[in-house]
Amino acid sequence: MTSLPSNEFAHLRITLENILSATNNFAQENVVRMSEFSKDYKGHIFWSGELIHITARRLNKEMNDREQLLWMEISMLSTLKHKNLVSLIGFCDENDEKIIIIRNETRGMLFEYISNPMLTWVRRLKICVGIAHALSYVHYDESRDFSVIHRLIDSSRVLLNDEWEPKLCDFERSMKIKGSQRHHSFHTIRLDYVNGYGDPTYIETKSVNHKSDMYSFGIVLFELLCGRRSIIDTDNNKYLASLAITHYREKRLDEIISWDLWEQMDSRSFHMFTEIAYECLNEERSLRPDIDEIVTRLEKALEHQNAS
Repeated sequence: MTSLPSNEFAHLRITLENILSATNNFAQENVVRMSEFSKDYKGHIFWSGELIHITARRLNKEMNDREQLLWMEISMLSTLKHKNLVSLIGFCDENDEKIIIIRNETRGMLFEYISNPMLTWVRRLKICVGIAHALSYVHYDESRDFSVIHRLIDSSRVLLNDEWEPKLCDFERSMKIKGSQRHHSFHTIRLDYVNGYGDPTYIETKSVNHKSDMYSFGIVLFELLCGRRSIIDTDNNKYLASLAITHYREKRLDEIISWDLWEQMDSRSFHMFTEIAYECLNEERSLRPDIDEIVTRLEKALEHQNAS
């Protein structure tokens, strides 16, 4: 996707002066996340008659494709509207700055809560259901003629609001395809994935489709199930994916699940959830479940838990 005419999004333009004021001149104490794509700052801005808490995503100036990334994100978030997606406030494109401004969600990134006991098993199930609904909408909705492959799904790209509701974010590397082609695979020149979450088939072949997102989502499911992150640098079993697959097959998942979480789990909820997560990691990509099937099964797992 090439750069889009900025006048199409003129109503979303926010001046650099306003962003500098909102973030206290990009003060270091306001940094909430750093990635290869951006440095993100928290702040607040008076906009459209209300004081809004924001996250300003300042795109890395060393990237040659900043222009493309900016307009991809703006194009996606200005078009896609769902309760489980982040809300776009605006953007800045001046003085060699490319900045995306989204509404800040109070509790921050899901990544920060993976091992936190505040995330009960019921909350974790509800979060998974919410992410699944977001992906179902992003992958295809009958009201649109296009479909989206996210490609960068991980637990740092899910934000949580006051009510622990998840909001999927970061669409700068997503692929926008025709709705009629949503069951096809696409060869890419470059690989875009997150280490520890990337679909092995995509990494090996550079061929991506919606089932690649399912693999990444499966890793997030196992993170929330086990209360541990996808990569643990100090752990002999560095990658959660291989650890989870082995323990699932050997019926020893309880050995890698936080005891506090294990005690909360209804057996039917546990078995249904783990089956879904495991199937998402199927080496044969075509055999991974579709997102709409996952939504139904996760909702059933939550129903079993609530009934216990």
